[in-house]
Amino acid sequence: MRKITIFSAVLAACAGVAQAEALRIDWLERLVTPPPVLSNMQATPDDLGHAGVVLGLGDIATTGRFTGQDYELSSTRIAPEDDFLPAARALLADGARVLIVKAPAEDLLALADLPEASGALIFNTAAPEDALRGTDCRANLLHTLPSHAMRADALAQFIVLKRWGKLVLIAGTHPEDQGFAAALRNSLAKFGLTLGAEKTWAYDANMRRAAAAEVPLFTQDLPEHDLLLVADELGDFARYIAYNTWLPRPLAGSEGAQPVGWAGVVEQNGAAQLQNRFRELAGREMAPEDYAAWAAIAALGEAATRAGATDSEALRAYLLSDRARIGGFLGRPLSFRDWNGQMRQPIPIVTERAVVALAPFEGFLHPGSELDTLGSDRPETDCTAFGDPK
Repeated sequence: MRKITIFSAVLAACAGVAQAEALRIDWLERLVTPPPVLSNMQATPDDLGHAGVVLGLGDIATTGRFTGQDYELSSTRIAPEDDFLPAARALLADGARVLIVKAPAEDLLALADLPEASGALIFNTAAPEDALRGTDCRANLLHTLPSHAMRADALAQFIVLKRWGKLVLIAGTHPEDQGFAAALRNSLAKFGLTLGAEKTWAYDANMRRAAAAEVPLFTQDLPEHDLLLVADELGDFARYIAYNTWLPRPLAGSEGAQPVGWAGVVEQNGAAQLQNRFRELAGREMAPEDYAAWAAIAALGEAATRAGATDSEALRAYLLSDRARIGGFLGRPLSFRDWNGQMRQPIPIVTERAVVALAPFEGFLHPGSELDTLGSDRPETDCTAFGDPK
């Protein structure tokens, strides 16, 4: 386990501004050894997520100079071979009450279920599983990374808008692939769409050499379709599907037109400024996990300023209230659903070089917020930890 402590002591700009108690924020990261994939050309950045926290802390510190807020960041990284819970318990025993976490779903749930964490406020910035927002939700757990369902709903709306009625799906075998594929099926049904066929990608051959021969054969028996959906969340095989299919058709999902929480090509609504600051800090593009971590910090800065408090219960109460409005450079304010703790946000649909569209789209109406057409809505939720959702 490696622990880094960064103190951001922000002095009031004016002598007449009283200093508030410092808000301690803990970054807790479980390092994970990724499964093998067909290509390792794009390695995962060592600072994925954490760079977003550092950028976010600098942003709210700027505001804190004028409002009298201090922020203190402590960062802990747990190696794959080390136990997660002892390190988490040590942080809680040391006084941690606001934690921004990058960890698999099982570690998140184990942390949230600790008796010591009952009064803590935990932000999930890396686990997209729908169950964490449903049957496995926890009252002390908020989510700034979009769920599988939110991304799938954004893509389904886009498909409806394009009037692409003939669809097929190829899904990988990894749990992440299967989770996204299940969300795609649910979203297509939700918006009145159907799949003409499905296939599972189970090849382990070197597609860098065999794609031109193998992919046409693999896709030859797929029925006529307007769009080929791909569920490959690890970035394993989908890159070799493009331009090698039997029928020349566009791709969407994990390749082609991708619904994401954030991407380096997002530049409207002031996003270019955020992108430039991130590139200057990290020397790379801002990924969805970076944005989710940044958004958690932005939410805390907003809550600390508006609620005038630093304790976890007051911060949580504000963030789940209808007063919370967080600027997120996506054209609409971000906020949190009070029935499952998920952050509302628009979902960009992007290619490698441009934003194709931004969901939700005009015509998909909702009595409250159109953002709630993406993901589990109040009447649909299986989460009971936040009280009666109805």
